Amino acid sequence: MSGVTSAVRRLVQAMPKAELHLHLDGCLRPQTALELAAQLGIDAPRTWDGMFGALVAPAHSGSQDELLKSFELPLQLMQLPDALTRITTDLVEDKAADTVRYMELKWAPAVHMQAGLLLDDVIETVAAAAATAAERLGVMVRLTVVAMRSADPTLNVQVAHAAVRHRSVGVSGFDLAGLEAAHPDPTIHAEAFEIARAGDLGLTVHAGELLDAGALVWRALELRPDRIAHGACAVNDPALVAELIARGVTLDLCPTSNVQAGTVASFADHPLVALLRQGVPVTINTDDTTISDITLSEEWLSCISELGLTLPELWACNLHALDVAFVDEPARASLRADFESWARSIPELHRS
Repeated sequence: MSGVTSAVRRLVQAMPKAELHLHLDGCLRPQTALELAAQLGIDAPRTWDGMFGALVAPAHSGSQDELLKSFELPLQLMQLPDALTRITTDLVEDKAADTVRYMELKWAPAVHMQAGLLLDDVIETVAAAAATAAERLGVMVRLTVVAMRSADPTLNVQVAHAAVRHRSVGVSGFDLAGLEAAHPDPTIHAEAFEIARAGDLGLTVHAGELLDAGALVWRALELRPDRIAHGACAVNDPALVAELIARGVTLDLCPTSNVQAGTVASFADHPLVALLRQGVPVTINTDDTTISDITLSEEWLSCISELGLTLPELWACNLHALDVAFVDEPARASLRADFESWARSIPELHRS
């Protein structure tokens, strides 16, 4: 990777990491997808190269609408418990291999009910697989249940109730995602968010994934979220930047995915560093490991080489992810102690 020394690459790869913006259905292994498609009789590529090409979105899809089409095949493959279990296990394994020690997995249970599963079935299946894999690999996983912008608000109320019911098995967050252009007003789902808030779930909203869509981030803030998924376009609105800082709302940014969605023209144009240096709290994530064909280490290294992010800034973003993670305080303190212990003897992470 141009501009990154071998020493920096090794350091970033070795770092214990926290990732907060990560979609289960955007992270299928091609081999798993091949086997599931064959087992289920789904019309899909039958070679590894073909499946890889079907799962990975173009580097410049051109729009959020085009990018989201990449989820169509994964969702066909994720309608049965065995498939959900395997894909969840795969993802926890893949993230652990990249030294991600804390991860929040997002997925929308309501879109996994085509074969007869109920909301509770879907959540319990993913939760059980995530917990089993996390214990085996020595990592921590929490789950964020996603409601869809396109869904009827009454369905999302049911989704919120289901999420709250499953706090004891690792559900700690509630989110809203989907096509912003077609469904620009997230406040029609305010009741679902109030249920999730009353149930002590952390709240986040996907917003600002369109080009120059600051108005959509303003609308998302009406739901009083703890974090915004994406929102990079806020950099173009000084009042919005000031509002995010004043409220302490974190942007969970995903630069590679934003390039694919047309939010920015190129990685080098991403405003992550500009936002960070203005005081906006940010985290750095992959969004979809397979759809974006990126590991978290690779995403971070690109931020260093193409955006000029410094190692201390990167490490601060990583620690901030722990500060705003949807976890209980004892778990947060334990993670923070582990991360800080690892970094204590590495001066490159603490230089001003």
